[in-house]
Amino acid sequence: MKLEAMGPSAEAAAPAGRRGAAGGSVQGRAEHRSGSTAAPAGAPRDRRDSRWDEHRRERRAALVEAAVVAVGRHGAGVGMDEIAAVAGTSKTVVYRHFADRGDLHAAVCTRVAEQLVPTLRAAMTSSDQPRDMLGAAIEAYLAFLEADPELYRFVVHPPPGAADSDDPITGLSDLVGEQAAAILAPALGRAGRDPVAAAPWGHAVVGLVRAAADWWLRAGRPMPRRDLAAHLTDLAWAGLSGVVTPASPEEDL
Repeated sequence: MKLEAMGPSAEAAAPAGRRGAAGGSVQGRAEHRSGSTAAPAGAPRDRRDSRWDEHRRERRAALVEAAVVAVGRHGAGVGMDEIAAVAGTSKTVVYRHFADRGDLHAAVCTRVAEQLVPTLRAAMTSSDQPRDMLGAAIEAYLAFLEADPELYRFVVHPPPGAADSDDPITGLSDLVGEQAAAILAPALGRAGRDPVAAAPWGHAVVGLVRAAADWWLRAGRPMPRRDLAAHLTDLAWAGLSGVVTPASPEEDL
């Protein structure tokens, strides 16, 4: 499954971790750099301004696509000059649409999240059996990484100087953890357990898989992906099975 940049549709908002930084949202800072200014509240906007807004969105989307292609060609350490060359423009033009390298990095991460989250959601809802759901989600995550490991490395290594709160993969992990918790909660309820535990357990499973996947890539994929997925499923299920399986009558005595 090759990671491919999505088409130049309307640009998605940046990950939550990058919102709230000085200067507003990532997109807002970039529009400021490209010369866009917000009209006063309630004031009509010139139609020419609206046309330029759409052009800027399309241009940013095209530059994000170029960045994904450049990562595939040059690796996770790709430079801005190489990204600009793939886009057929100059680095100066890239910086007209993105405040800095971190801004472009966040936009690429958003694009990756747009692909990964629906894939994981589909995997986790592919069965009504908790163990099968868990195994399918782990397999889907590892398959996504294996398809384009350089793009994954690019995503998980933010530019130097970025604050921990700006780590886009943390926002992505949170999204996946929330999805896992949403699936675990009903299973806990059916087992007569307190569903409140679904949140920490869902995020814990995501952390376990992410840490093992990072090791797997760094070590040069020393075992087949399916074997790693099976090992991680066994480990995670060993803990979860005791709390999502209804207690037997003997246990109630």
